[in-house]
Amino acid sequence: MTGPVVVGLDGSPASVTAAWWAAREAAGRHLPVVLLHSWTTQPLDAPVAQEALGKQRYGGRVLHQMEAELTHRYKDLTLITELVSGTAAQSLVDASDGASLLVLGSRGHGSVAGFLLGSVSLHVLGLTRCPTVAVRADGPAAEAGRPEIVVGVREAGPSTDPLLELAFTSAELHGARVRAVRALPLSSLVTHPHIGGDDDGYESDERGRLGAALAPWREKFPDIDVVNHVARGVAAQVLLSASAHGMLTVLGRRRHPAPLTWRLGPVTHAALHHTPCPVAVVPHD
Repeated sequence: MTGPVVVGLDGSPASVTAAWWAAREAAGRHLPVVLLHSWTTQPLDAPVAQEALGKQRYGGRVLHQMEAELTHRYKDLTLITELVSGTAAQSLVDASDGASLLVLGSRGHGSVAGFLLGSVSLHVLGLTRCPTVAVRADGPAAEAGRPEIVVGVREAGPSTDPLLELAFTSAELHGARVRAVRALPLSSLVTHPHIGGDDDGYESDERGRLGAALAPWREKFPDIDVVNHVARGVAAQVLLSASAHGMLTVLGRRRHPAPLTWRLGPVTHAALHHTPCPVAVVPHD
């Protein structure tokens, strides 16, 4: 990772929480932070007049205050503020090109909100070109015990490498272990009738595939503990259960050939709505 960590900031508690999370990640990775505010897309309760000049002044104050607070805490952190006139959604998608991470605030359990609202946030998460993290304003405090980075592995193969890269680098940064989660159907006969009813063999094969996908990352990060978590059940339920005490959940989505099309799968939707920890959505081929 060499690009900046970009965070959408509108002055709401959710976006302030996201900015602090982004600053901690950037400081640990020795990356700059870009605080981005769209003065044309502000929260409905922003205490400013409707005139453009008032909105610009409000945006400037939001950026200046956050910059001052982060600089006071992270004295060596490079901070860049951007007050933009474009829509928040498009500005964030554009800023994701070349960024290491994009960070959005979430107001809590429910649809992703904060800097953006509802379906617009999901639109951004589905189109950004770098890993995008949704951080809850009411996220849980750090719990006792070994922290975990949870990564959902839908299928073992090269497409999982961007997810595993983020999971392992985050684990190294935070002294955490990696829990790689693979959900299997309750009965493999439905989706894999060719295995002839040998459910145990199918599960063993899937554990082997997951282990093979993780092997290069274990070698690259030998000091990180890794848990192979293969479980039967609905994928969203398996992931939510595994993420209950995680500090970050990493999921993937496929890149899209058309710039205006986007789609997040049901597991990602479930994680964004119900997982208490930050959720990273990583585009992959």
